[in-house]
Amino acid sequence: MTKHKTGTRKEWLAARLELLETEKDLTRRSDELARRRQELPWVRIDKAYRFETDEGSATLTELFRGRSQLLVYHFMFGPDYKAGCPSCSAVADGFGGFIVHLENHDVAMTAISRAPLAKLQAYKRRMGWSFPWASSFGGDFNFDFNVSLTEQQQREGTVEYNYRREAALTESGIGDALTRQGEGPVAEIAAGTGTDVATYTRERPGMSAFVLEDGVVYHTYSTYARGLDGLWGMYPWLDRAPRGRNENGVWWRRHDEYEAGSGAGKA
Repeated sequence: MTKHKTGTRKEWLAARLELLETEKDLTRRSDELARRRQELPWVRIDKAYRFETDEGSATLTELFRGRSQLLVYHFMFGPDYKAGCPSCSAVADGFGGFIVHLENHDVAMTAISRAPLAKLQAYKRRMGWSFPWASSFGGDFNFDFNVSLTEQQQREGTVEYNYRREAALTESGIGDALTRQGEGPVAEIAAGTGTDVATYTRERPGMSAFVLEDGVVYHTYSTYARGLDGLWGMYPWLDRAPRGRNENGVWWRRHDEYEAGSGAGKA
């Protein structure tokens, strides 16, 4: 016998209509947030960034691939990682389906990581992905957009992430900060990339948007941490499932690491 509240169809419908008004209000507020994002001032990019891609060396402008808008997912895959971040991998699983729609709406999309291109290509083959993925190895791009940091920054507490200053790395330190932001037990995730917490947390997740106008690239928007929730394709579905996210620690895996039938019947 279920412990959850039950009722008649009439009672359910009354409660559902009340909830519907709240959902509509959230939709209207979300539309307003989108409008305010588009009204942010644009910041001109004058630095000459270079990336390694499947097609060869490319500038930031060339990552637009003939389009006027560019969305970048800052994928956590540092030079010392042996595999991509499992959390970023869960996000990236959704890229293949919608990227064709973005590209046919004047929007290019790419992931960017600091790992050398060969590592990214090998992992991409393992995951069966086909979306563009560029390496910023040896450049400043990740550091300039606050998704990578140095060992010295960790030690001295000069880390800027998600628009705030973090404390210096201690035994827990930055890992605790990520945990509070909803990333789960950091040591477990770090082990999944073949690194320790300090090495793992020198990379951070995020997304940034750029526009190309009259030959000039402008930075228009960036978001980090919980600001990426909407990019996890599984979460909007789970938020509508009977038990919601129903999370207890890190439950997600790379899609090739789940055991067959392992998720069946979990309460």
